Amino acid sequence: MWIALSGGLDSTLLAHLAAYCYPTPHDVRAIHVNHQLQPNADATERFCRQLCEQLAIPLTCRRVDVQRSGGRAGGLEESARQARYDVFEQLLEPSDLLLMAHHADDQAETLLFRLIRGTGVRGLAGMPRKRPLGKGLLYRPLLDFSRGDLSGWATAAGLPWIDDPSNADARFDRNFLRQRVLPLIRSRWPELNRRISHTARACGESVFLADRLAALHWEQCADHCGRLVIERLAGLCPVERKNLITWWIRGAGYPEPALRDWGQVIGELIGARQDGAPEIVGEGFAIRRFSDRLYLVPATPEALPVDAELSPQRPLRWGEWSIRLIPASEQTLPNPAIRVSTRQGGETFQPTPRGYDRPLKKWLQEQAVPPWERARLPLVFSVEGDQQRLIAIGDLWCSGQYSGSAPAAGWRLIVERDCD
Repeated sequence: MWIALSGGLDSTLLAHLAAYCYPTPHDVRAIHVNHQLQPNADATERFCRQLCEQLAIPLTCRRVDVQRSGGRAGGLEESARQARYDVFEQLLEPSDLLLMAHHADDQAETLLFRLIRGTGVRGLAGMPRKRPLGKGLLYRPLLDFSRGDLSGWATAAGLPWIDDPSNADARFDRNFLRQRVLPLIRSRWPELNRRISHTARACGESVFLADRLAALHWEQCADHCGRLVIERLAGLCPVERKNLITWWIRGAGYPEPALRDWGQVIGELIGARQDGAPEIVGEGFAIRRFSDRLYLVPATPEALPVDAELSPQRPLRWGEWSIRLIPASEQTLPNPAIRVSTRQGGETFQPTPRGYDRPLKKWLQEQAVPPWERARLPLVFSVEGDQQRLIAIGDLWCSGQYSGSAPAAGWRLIVERDCD
């Protein structure tokens, strides 16, 4: 169990609580991220080291270089947050738990900040109590308590902490809300935290139901390889289409793009001509239409090797593909020379044993293989001396010499694509 330790009031109290509740050595660890942005950054790191030494908690310190986004305070704030979470994701292993000290005042601040930015129901669900993070899990055990509660307990216990000077800088959006806006609202509505917590729970329930609905629509509209069928998608109403597509994007690990008119964009995807090429472009991905399907395509797909040898009974990973060569009988045969490559241009093959050679390029067009996938198809060649013969094209075609119940070559070639 890890404690995200900044050295401030909230996380210092959380570290003491964790050390008290889990006194067994090595049950609790702490991580301090030094953003190197404040004059007291090194002093804060030293404080965290001394605190963890006192509590017998192993501490990991990581220094990060924060990218300043155009000199804007809000951009710097978000960059620092992203750098911090990047460290957490790299650190966590399976079954690891990261505790963060966010409290009810942080939740109120978050919801108001997101409301002003124009978020939807998902944003108004606030910070979840728990969520996956990297290979582990993030958990916020103090969300039910106010900062006043935490301050009172820490002061009563005589706990020291270090305040971040940037918390007093009202140029940062969250600080402006915390210092000037929220106190005014609480003076009129003292029960603000409770009311906002109720709103967050209600929005969270709506998000849960929207995701459940999207999962049901996915079963109706997706094919067996995770692509949306245009005709089925068109049967949904515009709100259901958006809900399904944004659920698809988030499920693939990408942020939801900010589009002004989702209905219009999705309508253009559905109504495009067969040879049209509309797309939704997001951060790290694109949703493209080809033929009667929608594809979610990474902007920078995994790099493929240029060339590789395929050895019998030793599976070869080729991007999203797995390629194997296994004996078709118990008879001992010499190992064939098999080579795997991507398209170089000008390839031909013989689709049928007694047919004519055909250009691979034209055949792929006839098979309606999307253009961006043609360059990633593994081409498997049988090599004899200086000659090579195409014997498989991804999982689309395989020569009878290496397929069927009794392949003539004595070896069976299996090409499979990861299809989640």
